[in-house]
Amino acid sequence: MTEKLKRYLILLAGLFVSSLGVSMITRANLGTSPISSIPYVLSLQFPLTLGEFTIAFSILLIVLQILILRKNFKLVDILQIPVSIIFGYFIDFCMMLLSFVNPQIYLWKLVYLFIGCIILGTGVYLEVLANVVMLPGEAFVRAVTVTWKTDFGITKIVFDVFMAVTAGVLAIVFFGKLQGVREGTVAEALLVGFTARTWGKLLSFLPQKIYRNSNEK
Repeated sequence: MTEKLKRYLILLAGLFVSSLGVSMITRANLGTSPISSIPYVLSLQFPLTLGEFTIAFSILLIVLQILILRKNFKLVDILQIPVSIIFGYFIDFCMMLLSFVNPQIYLWKLVYLFIGCIILGTGVYLEVLANVVMLPGEAFVRAVTVTWKTDFGITKIVFDVFMAVTAGVLAIVFFGKLQGVREGTVAEALLVGFTARTWGKLLSFLPQKIYRNSNEK
């Protein structure tokens, strides 16, 4: 198996695991992830699904990348489009798969939220391990950092805060209260990155082991 095929298979697995995590966090009903918060609020108000709004929002972020990067936008980055479509439909599938998850007790909401964050962090780790195509959210942040020479970590935090605040404003406009943005949004921002970094440290040997025979057919 070639290295490229291995990487794309790992990316596909990462997208599915990430979508499962996003869906579990959303089903916990304590607020979804910052990057999913705007699509989620819109899906509560309009007939499109969370996955469909995720695809539309991802396309918007890709267009913004093109406007920001211009000649520096690489042809390979167009692969963000099929990746976003796959991710969006994975989310809808996992939302249906987890339709039984509807905790009413706050403690169980926290449990499902925690499980979802661990799953999503694992999916993010797999996407990093694949190292082929970024999802549009991270790619947009990268475009900003490359163009205006900002720090990636700080820019990512600002981006996530902006997404959450915008979703909160939309929720108040639509429903008169916060919907889709709660304490779980903050927990996700902290736990997912921590989980991905932890997997990276614990499995630091994995990239070399997976790709060491990459020239084999």
